[in-house]
Amino acid sequence: MATLVQLAVKKIRVIRLEKQKRRALNNCPQKRGTCVKVHILTPKKPCSARRAIARVKISNGNIVTCHIPGERHNLKRFSSVLVRGGRPNDLPAVKYRIIRGARRSDLHPVYRRKSSRSKYGVKNP
Repeated sequence: MATLVQLAVKKIRVIRLEKQKRRALNNCPQKRGTCVKVHILTPKKPCSARRAIARVKISNGNIVTCHIPGERHNLKRFSSVLVRGGRPNDLPAVKYRIIRGARRSDLHPVYRRKSSRSKYGVKNP
């Protein structure tokens, strides 16, 4: 028979397992949103790159910071995008990505790309 303290600890462990990583998506694989701001962010310490970032207001009302993958983009304010989970490792507080080449989305795929094409919305011709 377990003691009250053991039962309490077990309940806390179960609650921690149920915690969501991507809360803004509400257990959905993707959500549609509108860009509020598009700008550039620099990664943390050893890297000195410049990453394209967008603040997106999702259809459920949450505002999240999203990474724009690929080489160039055509996003501006009020562009419609599709957001998925997944974070770039060198950008703190960025937990979402924008899907390139999605239907009814303003973000174009990366054209003339030889490797990793389907990830950026273009199949091999």
